[in-house]
Amino acid sequence: MASLYALIIALLVPSDGDGAAIFWAKHLLSATITIAAFWFLSQGVAALIRRWGGRLTSFTTTDLDDRILKRIAPSISLLITFTGIYLAFRALPLQKSLFTAMAGGLFVANVAIVCILLYRILNEALLWYVEHRQEQQESLLPRQMTPLAEKVAMIFILGGALMVVLKHFHYDILSLVTALGIGSLAIGMAAKETLAHVISGFTLMLDRPFRLGDRIQLVGGQVGDVQDIGLRSTKIKTLDNQLLVIPNSDLCNTMVLNQAFPDRRVKGRINLGVAYGSDLEQAKRLLVTTTREVADVLADPPPEAFFTAFGDSALSLALFFWVDDYDKLFAATDQINSLILQRFREQGIEIPFPTRAVIMQSPEAPPPVRQS
Repeated sequence: MASLYALIIALLVPSDGDGAAIFWAKHLLSATITIAAFWFLSQGVAALIRRWGGRLTSFTTTDLDDRILKRIAPSISLLITFTGIYLAFRALPLQKSLFTAMAGGLFVANVAIVCILLYRILNEALLWYVEHRQEQQESLLPRQMTPLAEKVAMIFILGGALMVVLKHFHYDILSLVTALGIGSLAIGMAAKETLAHVISGFTLMLDRPFRLGDRIQLVGGQVGDVQDIGLRSTKIKTLDNQLLVIPNSDLCNTMVLNQAFPDRRVKGRINLGVAYGSDLEQAKRLLVTTTREVADVLADPPPEAFFTAFGDSALSLALFFWVDDYDKLFAATDQINSLILQRFREQGIEIPFPTRAVIMQSPEAPPPVRQS
């Protein structure tokens, strides 16, 4: 052991005698004791977390604290060990350049461990949130936004770590922040349209006027299912199996009809006319009973038929019904129309087609012209 100390002393500083060797041996022994003490402390903290951590977190109703504690336990143990190494080297009377290099490296290592610790807490919290809260419609953070939120938070963590490290090495942080601010302003002016789409994308993700899979109708009449909500654009799959890509800023500033909210139920309507002289009450009852024969039609709310107008060649009726999913509306409408046509024929109720009566009259003969 003495030869090892002598070798370390020879590498650190030039020896000037036995007094210097004893001096350095004492400091190295003190540093070794400090490192060993912190290492034993880290092991004790790890054992304490393993033994008592589960009991402490059992008092809470969620498993989030259990998962976070399990993820950060190795990082806490490592952080305590490296803190002891850092303090041990700070106590050594090393040469200034060597002390700066070694202490700086250990400080950066400690900052990196803290960043890893914060990232693991953030990652576990987001994973827990996605698993336990995404089924709730009032959830504040949608699923597609969680990776973005994780990346943004990681950028802030790394930025804060960089500033701490630069401040430790006595660099001017103000000039760096000023340069970053000017650069951000220049980028913002050059990419104004793109940033408008990005900000609108954040608005759509937070405000949630529609979700993935919802069927929406645009002002232009296009109808489709939302496939993806990105930072720049939103992709909608139309009923013709085509992909409609809309910039987020355009979609954020227009009216959108969400057919899937608050639920997927949809109301169908069928307009038809019966001939003048038909029994309207019988026709309405027949419409309602015929509609109830279709399996996809909901019993509550019940189907209803109304006499709406006097047409040119028919009495106008409107039939309203509900289905539990808008995907079933077309098929249900087809079945109802076919049954109505069949039942009206059986009951002798006429569905007239538009007619127009044209009366032809010959012009009167002009009066005879008298000859004088």
